[in-house]
Amino acid sequence: MNDLSELPEVSALREMRSDVPLPSPELLAPQRELLTAAFREETVGAGNGAMGTPLSLSLPRRRLVLVGAAAVAGLAVAGGVVASLSGDTTSTASPAGQLLSAQASADTLELAAATVEKLGANEPRPKQWVYEKSTSFGSDGPQTSEQWTRWDGTGAARLPGSPSAGNFEDFDPNKLQVWYGPNQEEKWKEEGYDDRSQRQFYRFLATLPSDPDRMMKRIRQEHAIGDIPGETPAERDWREIDVLYRSVLIPPKVQAGLFRALAKIPGARVEKGVEDPLGRPAIGVTVTYAKPSAAGWTGKQEIFFDPETYAYLGEVQGVGPIELPEGMSQSPEDLQESDPGIITARAAWGVVDKPGARP
Repeated sequence: MNDLSELPEVSALREMRSDVPLPSPELLAPQRELLTAAFREETVGAGNGAMGTPLSLSLPRRRLVLVGAAAVAGLAVAGGVVASLSGDTTSTASPAGQLLSAQASADTLELAAATVEKLGANEPRPKQWVYEKSTSFGSDGPQTSEQWTRWDGTGAARLPGSPSAGNFEDFDPNKLQVWYGPNQEEKWKEEGYDDRSQRQFYRFLATLPSDPDRMMKRIRQEHAIGDIPGETPAERDWREIDVLYRSVLIPPKVQAGLFRALAKIPGARVEKGVEDPLGRPAIGVTVTYAKPSAAGWTGKQEIFFDPETYAYLGEVQGVGPIELPEGMSQSPEDLQESDPGIITARAAWGVVDKPGARP
């Protein structure tokens, strides 16, 4: 390939801006990487040209200077940094996007990994609280809740609140309900309690190797989400990664490893130009099960990320028609009302000093 600097147009432009120093190779590397990935992209499915020829090529819409990304997705949590992404809560479906080829998907996931692993992270103090605002979508429409969890596992709070068993008199769901309990970490040590505190789980993640294959092996051994008979390794890895992304705080090197592990799942693809369940611009990582997986998922499964910071935004996990006992059948109306699966979105998150506080 000819050197672009030899073109007369480039020489003339350089003469006009001779007072400006040339950019360093380190500065140009991310742009060159993006351009290379863009030329590898090709659309898949309806609308493609013959033999998979791409109909159009476009550069990803992504900031090349990642200071802003670190401010949003970084975990400088000791000072209460938060990521808050507002959006319309009326949308539950993503518009058709561009499904990338396997190679372009791998390139995009590697770029995501290289971006997030550069972020800084400080572990919260024991008495600080992890805050999360999330929305779930069901037959009754979107339901938004806020949760606070103390880092050492000794407290929890929620809005709207829910009454304790049998205590409904004069209960106000809009009043913050705070619970304190025994030291969860001590109970875990003494009784083999499986539900780790936020701190224990974060520290477990921090011990994982950065290599995606070794990391997923350790996760399968110790994450303890439960085995499902007949589950394939690819299905298990997708399920493990999906559950891990629901954790509010994940060490940057583990975030990077998860993106690289997603790239290794057979059939996983990146979808660009979509919206998350809150209607925010997103990229999706998707797999499609033609028949139900061992866990009962079928059809399209998608995890959404911010297209610039690669922060987790939400997910859509599809299920098929509800299974009925032998001899029973479902009418078309019943099929339309079948369980739509899990549709959730994370609107805001961060670390605060007390329950009820928002970053």
